[in-house]
Amino acid sequence: MRKYTIKRKRLNETDSTNNYLNAHLADFEGTDIAVVETEFQSAGRGQGTNTWESEKGENLLFSILCHPVGVPVREQFIVSMATALTLRDVLTQYTDGISIKWPNDIYYHDQKISGTLIETHIRKGQISDCILGIGIDVNQKAFHSDAPNPVSLYQILGREVNREEILLQIIDKLQHYLTMIEENRYQEIIDLYMSYLYRGTGFWPFRDSNGDFEAAIVEVEDDGHLVLRDRSDRFRSYLFKEVQFML
Repeated sequence: MRKYTIKRKRLNETDSTNNYLNAHLADFEGTDIAVVETEFQSAGRGQGTNTWESEKGENLLFSILCHPVGVPVREQFIVSMATALTLRDVLTQYTDGISIKWPNDIYYHDQKISGTLIETHIRKGQISDCILGIGIDVNQKAFHSDAPNPVSLYQILGREVNREEILLQIIDKLQHYLTMIEENRYQEIIDLYMSYLYRGTGFWPFRDSNGDFEAAIVEVEDDGHLVLRDRSDRFRSYLFKEVQFML
């Protein structure tokens, strides 16, 4: 694995670490990996219109700016896979029962412990920059929003965990997967991602705009489409937010 240059910045509070990085890209020019972390986000975002609940100083809220090499636009989901694998690998060191819920949430059994919002910048048909906005529930004791199924490491383990230790492990593991991307080892990443998918085998309940149905996951395509096979052996393809896992 090659040596990456890393720059970190800690903020006491910001609206969003993704927003901060987007507004300060020039500050990190020439750095392979930039990490901006904060104790509290006043406007932390999830996918779409989702928000992220986090008590100040209890969890990990950070964004990583990286520059995956040679990734065509049509295959950009490989970065999402690599990010999800990074988080799964690290959290698995603390507890069993960790999986990746398509596209890139991290689950502890049927509860969400981490979410990621990825923003990409494109240049000449390839990804030039990626901002990985990550939230991990680490030491939060209780949740008060209407989010259906959050869980923290504290709730799982019954003790607090060193947040800095987790973040350092994530930075280290991400370098491993970025190196795999640079070496064009896409199929290895895809195979690992598929092997750790939440509800990756068997038939499970889903819901789309036409109603409820049962299906099995067949594959995740290069562009991120989830392909399902329903009980009638009909194949269905979805982008994120077009289909819902029924918990």
